[in-house]
Amino acid sequence: MLDKLKFTEERYEDLSKKISDPEIINNIAEWQKYVKEHAEIEPIVLKYREYNEAATQLEDSKEMLKEKLDDDFRELVKLEVEELTQKCDELIEELRGLLIPKDPNDDKNVIVEIRAGAGGDEAGIFAGDLFRMYTRFAERQRWKTEMMSSNDQGIGGFKEVIFLIKGKGAYSKLKYESGVHRVQRVPATESSGRIHTSTATVAVLPEVDDIDIEINPADVRVDVYRSSGNGGQSVNTTDSAVRLTHIPTGMVVACQDEKSQLKNKEKAFKILKARLYDQMMEEQNAEIAEARRSQVGTGDRSAKIRTYNFPQGRISDHRINLTVYKLEAFLDGDINEMLDALATSAQAEKLQQVE
Repeated sequence: MLDKLKFTEERYEDLSKKISDPEIINNIAEWQKYVKEHAEIEPIVLKYREYNEAATQLEDSKEMLKEKLDDDFRELVKLEVEELTQKCDELIEELRGLLIPKDPNDDKNVIVEIRAGAGGDEAGIFAGDLFRMYTRFAERQRWKTEMMSSNDQGIGGFKEVIFLIKGKGAYSKLKYESGVHRVQRVPATESSGRIHTSTATVAVLPEVDDIDIEINPADVRVDVYRSSGNGGQSVNTTDSAVRLTHIPTGMVVACQDEKSQLKNKEKAFKILKARLYDQMMEEQNAEIAEARRSQVGTGDRSAKIRTYNFPQGRISDHRINLTVYKLEAFLDGDINEMLDALATSAQAEKLQQVE
């Protein structure tokens, strides 16, 4: 780790020269790139220099103990050695934390996709519960939500719902929500009082910019058609619905919630970009997924991550073995305790990989 830190300090010094170089300053794009990297590694370098200073003082104090000292002064030096040893240990831990690679998507907005799984109508109702949970959470964070696409089942739930949450750090908060969510409860339609188990699948994707992924327009087939279902006076009378087919991957995205064909097309492309980016990142990470499997799982949408048990009023996350008993508040968006525990667990796992 210390070799890595030494290299980082050398890189920092090199960048300091570059961002002061008049030739580079004249090239705005290059200069901004160097300034960004300089700012990102500066906290690491400053902490490393603080550690080096403390480590040097510690060595000097240890050397002093080898000399002939009177008893009172020796005790003072011993105390100083203890304090400096503790300080060096603490600084090493802080440096480990700073060396954890930052997820480049953490500050981004998120596209959340929720789909009803096993369980028929009850699964659709549960998908609606999860939709309300995340939108209420967004409200608590003072974030904005925007509906992208929905396919409701007419009884208060969704077969599928896709929405955008706009807020700084939204992805960092919600990225561990991807997976299969399971509910155990007595449906309102169940006369015998028997508990049913249903599931819904959640996918959390970072909203991507054009610089993150580029789509060749020639690779996308655009079909327009008349919307179906609820949606306003003109929704069924114009070809406002849009279906995109990404030919190389076969990926299909459809949007019909807006009356405007242009708005539906814009939203569909936003979803398509997020899905393609997610697929690209999964492929890139596939080789190291086993070696660096996070304690909170891979975010695989096929993995059961959490159970919502209504009879017992509990929510259990199976990745970190955490159970909380506040089901009503949780479904009303009070999910910070769970999200923080997942982030802490992931951070602890990554810390073990920094050597």
